[in-house]
Amino acid sequence: MAIRPTTQQDDSDAAHGGAPAPARDFLALGVVIVSVAMFVAAGSGVLTGVVRKYLFDEANGDAVLANALILNIALLILSWRRHAALNREIAERRKAEQAAHVLAHTDALTGCLNRRSIDGLMRGLVERAERHGGEVVALMIDLDKFKRSNDFHGHQVGDAVLIEIARRLRAAMPAEALIARLGGDEFICAAIFAQHRAGMVEALCTRLNEALAEPIEHNGTRVTVTASIGIADEPPVHDMQPAQLAADLLHRADLAMYRAKKAGGNRFCRYEEAMAKELRFRRELENDLREGLDRGEFVPYYEKQMDLETGVLTGFEMLARWHSPRFGLISPEHFIPVAEEVGLIAPLSEALIAQALIDARDWDPRLTLSVNISPVQLRDPQFAQKILKLLVAANFPPSRLDIEITEVCLHENIEVVRSLITSLQNQGIRISLDDFGTGYASIAQLRALPFDRIKIDRSFISTLASSTDNTAIVEAITSLGRGMAMPITAEGIESSEVLESLRKLGKFKGQGYLYGQPASASETRRLLREQQLLAVNAPPANAPAPIAAARA
Repeated sequence: MAIRPTTQQDDSDAAHGGAPAPARDFLALGVVIVSVAMFVAAGSGVLTGVVRKYLFDEANGDAVLANALILNIALLILSWRRHAALNREIAERRKAEQAAHVLAHTDALTGCLNRRSIDGLMRGLVERAERHGGEVVALMIDLDKFKRSNDFHGHQVGDAVLIEIARRLRAAMPAEALIARLGGDEFICAAIFAQHRAGMVEALCTRLNEALAEPIEHNGTRVTVTASIGIADEPPVHDMQPAQLAADLLHRADLAMYRAKKAGGNRFCRYEEAMAKELRFRRELENDLREGLDRGEFVPYYEKQMDLETGVLTGFEMLARWHSPRFGLISPEHFIPVAEEVGLIAPLSEALIAQALIDARDWDPRLTLSVNISPVQLRDPQFAQKILKLLVAANFPPSRLDIEITEVCLHENIEVVRSLITSLQNQGIRISLDDFGTGYASIAQLRALPFDRIKIDRSFISTLASSTDNTAIVEAITSLGRGMAMPITAEGIESSEVLESLRKLGKFKGQGYLYGQPASASETRRLLREQQLLAVNAPPANAPAPIAAARA
């Protein structure tokens, strides 16, 4: 939708000629008119005499009137030139004001409207729909995984992608639709549709998903991006003012877009009232997470790792748990994604690792401690130094620590992963590739990266006794590990049948509910004491340090 700039006069005009532009314009025009009147009045009486005096050298004629006439002509010419100059100056000023207005209300890269202008224009769209019938539909559009593509291909290609996306939106949306870029890779589109035309809106969103997913070429680089679209219609009955309704539409469309993205992206989703409840829960969870980190509500639990051939305990994997006063004991699959999104995963993970190192330092020296790290932490160039600092503070031997990196990390930046692995291994820390088999790692990456161990994803292990396909996959991974001299750990052992199937395939370390549920630090310590697996000369067990203190 084009912006119609409005001309505005301000006090700065007074600096040019001492009066605002319209006043100066009329002043100059007045001088011209007076000069013309004087010329007509004076010229009729003396013009003939002046011509005779200067052309034929005749003495008749009034010299004073003649000179006045000449001065009057000069004044007329000067006044007209000043009037024309002022007109040009005013036109240029108005043109500059219009350009400034456009720049203030449009996105410089794509030419779409910007966040500053969308609120007022949405309000106007709602008012127009109320006057002429119809309902406003807002579409919130967010590109899927655009940041990853932007980092990989570079910002120049990213800018070209955004420009092309904006062009495709203009081509697909109705002519009078509002199209704005809210920032980054997020767009909002809004238009008036006939009432009860939900099918038309959904057909439009289908076309948008298809159009935006078409590959984009830029200087030999081919990029494919998809989009998540949230749809918000005007509620059937509402008593809100247009400004409130416009803001509500944008909010509803944003919630629906978030649901579409959560469902996997490259789709559209219509707003439902349950989404608002989900958002409130999410905000409460975020607030509780921040406060819980400061209050020390996050604690490490420990899952046994066994030698399947001998049945001997070899170590534990540290798992995060949240003792929330509001929600009770929360498992990591619920709060870890939220912590990653709000930027708390690094301090949370480091605090848990610090506490786990304190808990594990007086275990039997042959028992290892495995900890998972988030892909977000791999982007921190100081991560290896932070781990070493935690080891020194806890007086924990690096050789007993096993850091697990998920396969998804290899898709981020393999050179960064290589540097991190090498730095940690140089200090004696072992590195395992976690969740192997989920589709990211290749044999070439396994050869290029010096992993110490492979962990087979639990999705292949838990159904091993009943799935011939999974048996073939685990057997292939076992052969791969044996050929690369890389030991293997199997996750998700939940039955004796699965255990027997694994024993037939080779030598493994394993973990799963067959050996017991993950236990707290105190329960784990009691178990080790019963089995005489606490170090004889271990330092006295300290009271668990609050997570907030470890974080500091």
